[in-house]
Amino acid sequence: MDYGITTQSKIIDNLFAGDFPKVSLPVTVVSGSGVLIRGTLLGKVTASGKYKPYNNANVDGSETAKLVLAEDIDATSADVKTTAFAAGEFNEAKLIGLDAAARVDFEPGTSPIFIKKVY
Repeated sequence: MDYGITTQSKIIDNLFAGDFPKVSLPVTVVSGSGVLIRGTLLGKVTASGKYKPYNNANVDGSETAKLVLAEDIDATSADVKTTAFAAGEFNEAKLIGLDAAARVDFEPGTSPIFIKKVY
């Protein structure tokens, strides 16, 4: 019998680095992106509006870091509808793809994503 009870698990992986409000958005990660882990930085492909792993060497729009992937996904052979964070404080050691250019993309005052060292 269904009593309307749902369960929700909490992931404890030290991705977050503070109490700044977290904002998540539904996104589509483009097929061919492979297996991605929570914390992967995502860039938006200009032509499709879909996301793929950020890489500063790309020239399709995804060379600008925009979001942080909220859950592990497999976008190897199909687009995946998932969730990504558009705001929050994140542990730099847990962000996948973080480089100097992404740090510039997330500079305070230009983005509500804040990158912090966690000791």
